[in-house]
Amino acid sequence: MDNTTKQRIALISVHGDPAIEIGKEEAGGQNVYVRNVGEALARLGWHVDMFTRKASADDPAIVEHGPRCRTIRLKAGPEEFVPRDNIFGYAGEFVENLLEFQQQEGVKYSLVHTNYWISSWVGMQWKKRQSIPQVHTYHSLGAVKYTSVETIPMIASTRLEIEKTVLETAERIVATSPQEQDHMRSLVSTKGNIDIIPCGTDIRRFGSIDRLAARQELGLNPDEKIVFYVGRFDPRKGIETLVRAMGRSQLRGKANLRLIIGGGSRPGQTDGIERERIEAIVAELGMTDFTTFTGRISDELLPAYYTAADVCVVPSHYEPFGLVAIEAMACGTPVVASDVGGLQFTVVPEETGLLAPPKDEVAFGIAIDRILSNPDWRSQLSRGARLRVEQKFSWDGVANQLSELYIKLIHNSAKVLVKAGI
Repeated sequence: MDNTTKQRIALISVHGDPAIEIGKEEAGGQNVYVRNVGEALARLGWHVDMFTRKASADDPAIVEHGPRCRTIRLKAGPEEFVPRDNIFGYAGEFVENLLEFQQQEGVKYSLVHTNYWISSWVGMQWKKRQSIPQVHTYHSLGAVKYTSVETIPMIASTRLEIEKTVLETAERIVATSPQEQDHMRSLVSTKGNIDIIPCGTDIRRFGSIDRLAARQELGLNPDEKIVFYVGRFDPRKGIETLVRAMGRSQLRGKANLRLIIGGGSRPGQTDGIERERIEAIVAELGMTDFTTFTGRISDELLPAYYTAADVCVVPSHYEPFGLVAIEAMACGTPVVASDVGGLQFTVVPEETGLLAPPKDEVAFGIAIDRILSNPDWRSQLSRGARLRVEQKFSWDGVANQLSELYIKLIHNSAKVLVKAGI
């Protein structure tokens, strides 16, 4: 990897710990992205330090993922779970501890890649202290998110200002889909440099077994029509839309239906409260007998759940990318998703699945029924889904694109420093 082989880069994900169990509260696609990008970049020869906030006194300060990749947990506020909207107040402490760690280790970073708006602020503060090129991935845009929530948080104006500033000042913004790039331009700023590099998935791990074997492994009936959701319990994830769509299904009473809702939850926390609300709707609609709540699904079992399903549903009100969609597609499972954001990029209607308007239970019900009612077409969609992921969304392919971008930016930064006589 030419002269960058021994160069050290920093990935910052303040609220999304790359070393945490996926499925815990507020642990989702961003955690997966940062961890897999970091590990794939290390395989290419980069030395990768992934910085995150220490959210538990029991968590080790440093987690080694491999010879050149580690997660470093920095103190920023109390060593306990803090909702992401409340973390920004500790971002200054995060910056100081990041710089202190760098000084103690005696290392210099060639580039910083920040993830989510809180981390972007950290990166911009770092740039004020040291000359370091910044790449940023949003994962979620406040300008889009705040159109789909009833209560706008106090932090909203701060977030919107920071998201605009980083777009205009970072050396490069990485959009994960053309739709996300369009939103940046139309809702955030016309200034700044944007590249499109999608999220990825492990195409060896997802898609390694067939559907019958997956059902046997999970103890599921081979004759059931299985609809699967996995993700956080959060109203914005649209689980209620899926449940009500299944309640309206024309196949109820005619086919052996099974709805599986997977995801972690903790009683009393926000996701636990949402799970209780969803369970109440399931009971109200008389669906308890064919609905299964699995709780958190381990990394080892997740590919089997995707593969066992006839359809995977991603009913989010908004997704800048939608990692679940490509994980399911890698397993050859057609996806029914909301016609929003990055899902319009990952899911190709009539080829890898179907899209439906967000919050539209009728449209979701019709789309799900269409696939469940036509096994031959479902098999065709399955082949199309796997092929699209192989061609577009492997982690190694994503890391290669990021690596090429980093090399270019580091080279440009070096030329600027030489010109300035620094």
